[in-house]
Amino acid sequence: MGAHSAPTTPHARRFAVAGLLAGGAAIFGAGAASAQPVDVPTGSVEGLPDSVTVDVPDNVSVPAEVDQYADVAGFDPSGLVDAISSQLGSALPGQNAHGAAALAAAQTKIGSPYVWGATGPDAFDCSGLTSWAYKQAGVDIPRTSQEQAAQGTPVDINNLQPGDLVTFYSGATHVGIYAGDGQVLNAPTEGVPVGYAPLDSMPIYNAVRF
Repeated sequence: MGAHSAPTTPHARRFAVAGLLAGGAAIFGAGAASAQPVDVPTGSVEGLPDSVTVDVPDNVSVPAEVDQYADVAGFDPSGLVDAISSQLGSALPGQNAHGAAALAAAQTKIGSPYVWGATGPDAFDCSGLTSWAYKQAGVDIPRTSQEQAAQGTPVDINNLQPGDLVTFYSGATHVGIYAGDGQVLNAPTEGVPVGYAPLDSMPIYNAVRF
């Protein structure tokens, strides 16, 4: 469940939906009674719309840089998943919308500590992070990396989409979420917090989609 890994490498370009989900969830966390539709920028990733509409409480302003919300703690992003998945499904037909939402949820936990056996929300092991992230996206997946590798739909490593799970090492003893640009987001090992690592920094076992 995360005994193997390599040190993470900072990854400057986040998948655009991450900023949207983190920002939107933080906005919704304000709990205002009334809301107004606001177009939130999703970034400059090819194939995504320039913005996605979310309902923002009247008393909350949206900063120009949605990534300002990326490190907000203590919110549950699951309330936005259906709307985001629907809009992404329209914008990117055939893409892994639930996976993108799971990736976005996991990105809100960058910097969280690795603890063997932990499933969040404050600490994680590798499969604890992936199962927690998918749960935020409304999808229940198996708890361990081995079960995730066996039960997901196999994906060719050359056809990965953001949100796909990649397992590593003999026996699928480690797992991360593909983040695009040849990077995986993972809970690496004791003493190394949740973060990005190059896809090729560990021997790949398989890749799956839920």
